[in-house]
Formats: sequence, C-alpha cells, structure tokens
Amino acid sequence: MEPDSPSAPRRTLTELLFILFLRMIAITCFWFGMQYWAMLVGYSLDGRARFDLLTLPWRAAAATLAVLFPVASLGLWLTVSWGAVLWALAAIIQILMYVVWPAIFGTNHLVPFLHVLVAALYIVFRLSLWFESRRKEERVSTD
Repeated sequence: MEPDSPSAPRRTLTELLFILFLRMIAITCFWFGMQYWAMLVGYSLDGRARFDLLTLPWRAAAATLAVLFPVASLGLWLTVSWGAVLWALAAIIQILMYVVWPAIFGTNHLVPFLHVLVAALYIVFRLSLWFESRRKEERVSTD
C-alpha cells in the first residue's frame, strides 16, 4: 500500500540555494581550518609559524580558529543552526584580528570583507526563507 502523500515536503528553490550556500561556506571553513592547522604544526610557511614560535596573541587566535573553523564546517554542512553560530564566532575573531588589532596580526582587508559579504548573504537568505514560510502559512486555511 502506498501512502497518499510523500512523507517529506518538497524543498523550494530558495531552500535548495540556501543549502548549497551553506555547503560552499562549509568547504571554505574547512579550508581555513586546515590552513591554521598547517601553520600551527609547521607544515606551511616553511615552519616559521609553528605554535611554539608564535607570539601569545597569535597562539590564542590561531589555536582557537584551528578548532572553530572545522567544527563550524561540520555544522554548516549538516545545515544545523550551531554551524552558523560557530562560523559567526570565527568570523568575528578574524575581523577583530585584522581590523581592530592590525599592529599585532597584520593587515588583511580581503578576509574581513568576505566575512561581511557572507554574513549579508546569510541574512538575505534567512529573510527570504522567513518571508516564504509566512506566505505558506497565509495560504493554509483552517476552516
């Protein structure tokens, strides 16, 4: 016997694009995390940025981001809410590093700009999903 209706509703185009967006950001976060791990273990930068050679601010920031980015990547890939929260935390840390404390961490205008761009796109997606859900609720009538 077949069920009368499918068990899961069809996803809208906005939902599919949002999932694709989250997965692209997840891949980027994983890449950032691996870059920090490569730096900390001495694999990249000819070993000059190993954990034991870094200054205290760099140790704290790099170790934190080396953990946050891969975990955020997993959450974003699974499309769970804590993935976006961890990404936002990591993005705020990187923005603070390069905008507020450039004397310690150096200047990098591209990373903060891209984090702000991704945050803006995330907000646009969430708003459009919210409007979509409101439209769906209005169409459903309980007579």
